[in-house]
Amino acid sequence: MWKTILRRVLFMIPQLFILSILIFVLAKLMPGDPFTGLINPSTSPEVIEKLRAAAGLNDPWPAQYIRWITNAFQGDFGESFIYKLPVATLIGSRAINTLMLSLLTVVLMYAIALPLGVLSGRYQNSILDKFVVIYNFISFAVPPFIFALVMLFVFGYRLDWFPTTGSVSSGVEPGTAAYIWDRFYHLILPALTQALLGTAITIQYLRNEVIDSQSLDYVRTARSKGVPTNKVYSRHIFRNASLPIVSQLSYEITALISGSVVIEKIFGYPGIGKLFIDSIGQRDYAVITTLVLILGIATLIGNLISDIVMSIVDPRIRIQ
Repeated sequence: MWKTILRRVLFMIPQLFILSILIFVLAKLMPGDPFTGLINPSTSPEVIEKLRAAAGLNDPWPAQYIRWITNAFQGDFGESFIYKLPVATLIGSRAINTLMLSLLTVVLMYAIALPLGVLSGRYQNSILDKFVVIYNFISFAVPPFIFALVMLFVFGYRLDWFPTTGSVSSGVEPGTAAYIWDRFYHLILPALTQALLGTAITIQYLRNEVIDSQSLDYVRTARSKGVPTNKVYSRHIFRNASLPIVSQLSYEITALISGSVVIEKIFGYPGIGKLFIDSIGQRDYAVITTLVLILGIATLIGNLISDIVMSIVDPRIRIQ
């Protein structure tokens, strides 16, 4: 397996090279630049041109790309034109918030989806199954931004159960127990919102697999040997039914990070998603290209992790 992993990692190098070219070209095709917003009747065109020349924006695209990718390999992703900070520092401060939000979302999503999917498939056509199917349809059909606004309005403004913006309250001293709880408290509502929206595919996959597995020979054999029903579902049916879910693991990881764009923007949560939207609006090329490159790398790594986990869950599967 280690040789296969090494080959996959080496194969990622040309993929990353092609991805970096596409990211750079698409960013340059965007209308305007970071200095477009400075243009007004009192601004001299010569001043704007000097700023563009100093930033290297007037250089040929190949020269700009070589300079960008060379510095990126050295860990220097440039400086944000808007925030006047190194891009690595800016993204690093936001990445922690997004990572915490994604981890809590994954925990809540699977805590909801796995039991509902198994129970719905086990008790097919029951009242519980009909409830799960209706819930699944609603969570899949409702647009994320609509659902997020409803959750924010009901639980944030009307009931005042959760904070409506930010990642921590002002005045809380970092490093204290109160600070840790306050950060977790700010995570609950956006993480729960994103988790409820992300359960549809997992529940549907698991429900269908459980229903199909009930009539297979290995399940009949286990029951004929007197294996308790709960053990049949937990050790036999669930393990085989979880394979499609594991295969979707890489896509769900990437979707959680990219899906945070909507959630973070609506809840005013200072993470990578909100930074990405703000950077697009302000034409902050250095931040945009770095964030898209990070998402591309996360997708490639997620695919590798998905294959490895699948081989662990089912020994019959081996990565070739």
